Amino acid sequence: MKETLYISEKPPQEVQNGNIGYVNQSYVAHETDFNYQVKGSVFIVTSALPVPPPVENKEGDGAGDEEKEEGGDRQEWSRPIEFLLSCISMSVGLGNIWRFPTTAFENGGGAFLIPYLIVLIFIGRPLYFLELAIGQFSSCTCVKVWRMVPAVKGIGYGQMVASWSVVTYYCALMAITVFYFVMSFSKVLPWSVCDEAWADENCVDASGTNVTYSNNSQSSSEQYYYNYVLHLKEDISDGIGAPDWRLTLCLLFSWVVIFFTLAWGVKSSGKVAYFTALFPYVVLVTLLIRGATLPGATDGMLYFVRFDAPKLLDPNVWYAAVTQSFFSLSVGFGAIINFGSYNGFSHNVYKDAWIISLTDTCTSLLAGFTIFAILGNLAYELETNIEDVVRGGGGLAFVSYPDAISKFTWAPQLFAVLFFMMMFTLGVGSAAGLTGCTIGIISDQFPSVRKIYVTFAVSVVGFLCGLVYITPGGQWILDLVDFFGGGFIIFVLIIIEIASVSYIYGFPKIFRDLRFMLDFNLDVFTKACWVVITPVALLGIFIYSMAVFRLPTFDNMPYPDIAYTCGWILTAVAIVVLPISFLHVFYNTEAESFSARLRKTFLPKKSWGPKRRKDRLKWETQCRT
Repeated sequence: MKETLYISEKPPQEVQNGNIGYVNQSYVAHETDFNYQVKGSVFIVTSALPVPPPVENKEGDGAGDEEKEEGGDRQEWSRPIEFLLSCISMSVGLGNIWRFPTTAFENGGGAFLIPYLIVLIFIGRPLYFLELAIGQFSSCTCVKVWRMVPAVKGIGYGQMVASWSVVTYYCALMAITVFYFVMSFSKVLPWSVCDEAWADENCVDASGTNVTYSNNSQSSSEQYYYNYVLHLKEDISDGIGAPDWRLTLCLLFSWVVIFFTLAWGVKSSGKVAYFTALFPYVVLVTLLIRGATLPGATDGMLYFVRFDAPKLLDPNVWYAAVTQSFFSLSVGFGAIINFGSYNGFSHNVYKDAWIISLTDTCTSLLAGFTIFAILGNLAYELETNIEDVVRGGGGLAFVSYPDAISKFTWAPQLFAVLFFMMMFTLGVGSAAGLTGCTIGIISDQFPSVRKIYVTFAVSVVGFLCGLVYITPGGQWILDLVDFFGGGFIIFVLIIIEIASVSYIYGFPKIFRDLRFMLDFNLDVFTKACWVVITPVALLGIFIYSMAVFRLPTFDNMPYPDIAYTCGWILTAVAIVVLPISFLHVFYNTEAESFSARLRKTFLPKKSWGPKRRKDRLKWETQCRT
């Protein structure tokens, strides 16, 4: 039974029917049948639920993360659809356009889709659902969520390092798309013809047809990208050079867009997601329709899905499937936990996890068919094999595709504008999600600082960090950071994450908690994945990756020793926070003996659980029964 009482101009001591105490910046009632809220000088009795006395968190972890009754004033998504679109926008990013098609092409084409779908079902989707679920259950970001297992809260800081590493170079790629977008408004696409300002004697106009290439020939699109846009250095042993002023302006624009997307939290980013999640599909479908009508497009699409059966037995293909799944879904970077923490407590994230995972996969396939339809036409025009026009990574987005657009006889500028606008939009969605993870962690640690100021500071630092990638040696650094900051450490963090949830906190407890939150039992398949299949598969893949480990190279050239040292330092920063955080928690835990203190660091904190009072009361009651 609920009722509302208005008691004007009364101090707490004079409010009847309860002993009122001042706790965590809000009045709460003890030993009474009512919940009180304070609005100015008006005390409002809002419900007839009993309120437990405040819990003193004596073990503390020294990080200022004791519960502060955040449930009532923590931001939430305005609508469930905004959460879903934001997750899709973050997961469906540049990697779906320039990474998935070439990864599939290099690993057996249609044969690669089999291990990729298996990995998605048994590893990717279960991990995605797990991160969404624990974020929603606790309403905490990727650091405070580890109140469930305080000893491993360093996972959250490691994920922040990884997500920050990726987002800094992600925005640099966005800067290049902005540059190409602006250049697409030229009367003649600048990369379609050779210009003596940046081309050499081996340059061949990309807009020409029936061109015969010699062994040393390069298309104008290729020379434009490497010589004019990047000013790419062939060796960085003498340094990486200074940032390009044109790309600096484009990078600044990218971070300004990220700032305004995140400045007001999920209230603003949720609105932006309507565009960033849906617009790319309009462009992809438009480009697919246009590409499919071009000569040679069918050959390109068939080549994309060709079935190279022996590849199924190659461990490298399965390893590539896992890394592509992690990169595409953004699992292990902390951003998914952060997004889930802004959900309503009973939101059905189980359904959303399936929708997002399948949408991401379908988008990758759509992008693959679109890109290879265009490349099939390019191979047809050049009278060469498709594998000769396919380039990996940035080369696909900024060389192969512009090369193909140059040969369009009808409105090539229009398709160039659409393509690079789509690329930038995809980048905004992913970069906003990853940056929001860092902002959320900092805001949790300094709640008195307005989020808009935190967002501004993070954006400024991100811009300054991104300058290193728009130097002549920037692409070297980008690949290095991607390897050491966004690849290897994610495997380590995810293995510890799922082991901590399933084996330390305990799978019976997490199943109980999610049954309470979602109001239904999880299916046997999801439980089996969390308890056995996913951890074992991840551990096996990690062991294999260590057995075949090779230091990264750039265009088959090794890095200077100092570059490898910096890469290992980046990895060490993300990993070392784990033992440092453990020691910090252990030191601040009070117990009678060493063994009792050690055991306590692995037990859930008293502040662990649903953040909203009414949900917490019901959950605590269920835990006692």
